[in-house]
Amino acid sequence: MRRKNWRIWKNVKLPRGKFLKRLDWYIIKKFLGTYVFAIALIISIAVVFDFNDKMDRFMSHEAPWNAIVFDYYLNFIPYFANLFSPLFVFIAVIFFTSKLAENSEIIAMFSTGMSFKRMLRPYMVSAAIIAVVTFCLGSYVIPKGSVTRINFEDKYYKPRKANTARNIQLEVDSGVIAYIERFEDYSKTGYRFSLDKFNDKQLVSHLTARSITYDTTAVHKWKIKDYMIRQMDGMKESIIKGDRIDTTLFMEPADFLIMKNQQEMLTNPQLSEYISRQRQRGFANIKEFEIEYHKRIAMSFASFILTLIGVSLSSKKTKGGMGLHLGIGLALSFSYILFQTIASTFAVNGNMPPVIAVWIPNVMYAFIAFYLYRKAPK
Repeated sequence: MRRKNWRIWKNVKLPRGKFLKRLDWYIIKKFLGTYVFAIALIISIAVVFDFNDKMDRFMSHEAPWNAIVFDYYLNFIPYFANLFSPLFVFIAVIFFTSKLAENSEIIAMFSTGMSFKRMLRPYMVSAAIIAVVTFCLGSYVIPKGSVTRINFEDKYYKPRKANTARNIQLEVDSGVIAYIERFEDYSKTGYRFSLDKFNDKQLVSHLTARSITYDTTAVHKWKIKDYMIRQMDGMKESIIKGDRIDTTLFMEPADFLIMKNQQEMLTNPQLSEYISRQRQRGFANIKEFEIEYHKRIAMSFASFILTLIGVSLSSKKTKGGMGLHLGIGLALSFSYILFQTIASTFAVNGNMPPVIAVWIPNVMYAFIAFYLYRKAPK
């Protein structure tokens, strides 16, 4: 069989003038077919384990079956498939390429005069297709499904919504800084509230209040209770006290009551707008949102790097067969995911800029890819 395959490739003459030849389409179809098969296989196993783990809580909270299937698992599958896309790319490349090498088909390709660089063309085209699909799904499609999935988990599995927030400080208008020591979501009330107004960096008004309550019947409407206002005009100062005042402040509880994994529920335009708005208002807790924004781009480019590593590793025929290649590939792919998680943690808890933290794994593995490419059989 191997001899027959070798003879087939030996007689292949690639016509000039076309970017993608029949051989290229063969590799692309096999690559993408193996990629989809790997996703279907692993996600099926993940769904079984996830349902077995969460079944008791679903039943105890009386979650309806149509909600479990359509609201949760219908959005669970694309989310985790996209999350572990680098792993699936590795598995697909190594499995398919090792099979070609084992059947001596790669040797036959080289015997026709094809270079290793030329053989990479269909692989890179496939990686580009995966990168575009991954980016579009992760940036525009999956966030909308994550809203339904996370709301389902919050209702039937484990509450994620924050009920309180402390030490909230943000700019609600130009030169107007609001501060709330503690905010409780169930009553929509904040305690020990202050509002400072500045004019040319000079404090002109300082309001303090015992509490401030959000009016849910109107947008940006707040009720301030038991307040005192100090008005400063040069060396003069006046004090105004009152029991209650209704005012408009451009802030909402959603601005500081951040749900766990809320960044996954925003599309790229929404993430960009949210980050820009919160940065202008002086809100500091946005690193997880910045990481999510840059990660979606970095994960797409990872397809090219991991594809190059996979082809370089598995294109050489070895006595161990694809088992050795698959083992090395899985170790590299899992280490990539682990390293990306560690870098993101440093960005959240340390002073590392999110964009650098997210791209460090890609840069490091790009050097590994280049080294393996130089060592690959030519």
